Amino acid sequence: MSSEKQSDVMKIDIGISQNDRLKIVEGLSKLLADSYTLYLMTHNFHWNVTGPMFNTLHVMFMQQYTEQWTALDLIAERIRALGCPTPGTYKEFVKLASIQEIDGVPKALDMVRHLVAAQEATARTARSLFPVADNANDQPTADLLTQRLEVHEKTAWMLRSLLED
Repeated sequence: MSSEKQSDVMKIDIGISQNDRLKIVEGLSKLLADSYTLYLMTHNFHWNVTGPMFNTLHVMFMQQYTEQWTALDLIAERIRALGCPTPGTYKEFVKLASIQEIDGVPKALDMVRHLVAAQEATARTARSLFPVADNANDQPTADLLTQRLEVHEKTAWMLRSLLED
């Protein structure tokens, strides 16, 4: 810490043990990494989409990455509220994320397929943290996870619908 001594910092006493807070933060850090990777993928595809569906996808991707950008802050601030530093570098995100970056510029419908997979992966990451949050009686994290799941599942459904005949 800068000029403060560790002993000068108030202990966190919010009714969640330090051990449980660390487990929750570990899961939230993975969710943040997946969310950031998804954000970056969506923004990249927004910039690079071409073809007959250009306008539809360009606008849709912008709505999605804008929502995702806001979510990053909510996840990071929950980590901070639990008393831990937030991962915030590409190096950390690559280690923590379950989503792989896409090389090159895929065709428009392949972009959609990649985004469906990334939305679903992010939903799985969020869902995997529920037992930890429930066990710790951490309703704010559970609420955040519920909100994120609703967005990721709905977005995956909307993207999948573009792939149907």
